[in-house]
Amino acid sequence: FILVGQSNMQGKGSIEHLEQLVTENPTQYGHLKKNGRWIKRDDVWIKYWDKKGPLTVGYGSPDNRIGPELGFGQIMGDALDNQILIIKVAWGGQSLALDFRPPSSGKPTFPINEKLQKRIDSGEYQVGGRFRQMIREVKTTLANLADLFPDYNGRGYEIAGLIWFQGFNDVINDNYRKEYRTNLSNFIRDVRKELGTPRLPVVIGELGMAGVKVDPRYAHKHYAIREAQQAPSQMPEFAGTVGYARTSPFVVEQGKAYDGGYHYRGRADTFYNIGISFGRAM
Repeated sequence: FILVGQSNMQGKGSIEHLEQLVTENPTQYGHLKKNGRWIKRDDVWIKYWDKKGPLTVGYGSPDNRIGPELGFGQIMGDALDNQILIIKVAWGGQSLALDFRPPSSGKPTFPINEKLQKRIDSGEYQVGGRFRQMIREVKTTLANLADLFPDYNGRGYEIAGLIWFQGFNDVINDNYRKEYRTNLSNFIRDVRKELGTPRLPVVIGELGMAGVKVDPRYAHKHYAIREAQQAPSQMPEFAGTVGYARTSPFVVEQGKAYDGGYHYRGRADTFYNIGISFGRAM
């Protein structure tokens, strides 16, 4: 399974908060620890850049954080008999309109600011560069499974699904936001083409950090992105192979925040439940 996106996919859920949840709510979170230590799932492996191993806490950014991978891995590990590998590819502050721009979207038709245009002209920045890096990371990982995971049995693999969790850099830019539906649909098509998986299951995670009821000052932007994110799951072309997972219901507006007003307030319960939502949708 491939997990792709920007900072919320990197993961900002506080492990300090998760420690509290294990103690205060053992029914929901107690299974994550045994004998005072975080459980490591040998049936679910993860690779996130230079970190790899059995799934456990600490695969967020920075290391004292968790991302959606933790909850997602619990659901998939319990549901499937196969050995599972999660390949997470995420960078903070990336747009779909430029950074992850899929090849079939072509060159941007909206104006690009002078500073960025200079970086493009000099070759320092490439439109769609993160898309190509993502594909490269996935292919390189799959080509080196035996070296990365010594317990791999060499019997091959199936690319079984992709989770997309991104949107903040596009929601705040009018031009990016208007293109989001088209770019997301092209992203799905192009990923499938690049990986040779014409019916690859894809789950789109809602950009829900503003909560179920968005502040009226910003509501039109967030609801527009959410509509664009849900659209592919409603297209006949993607029927039965593309899903949409809400994340806004897991926003906790009261209580302690662990990341200011950003990244779902850095709460471990929110990120864990988002991962559960992704797993169930997949």
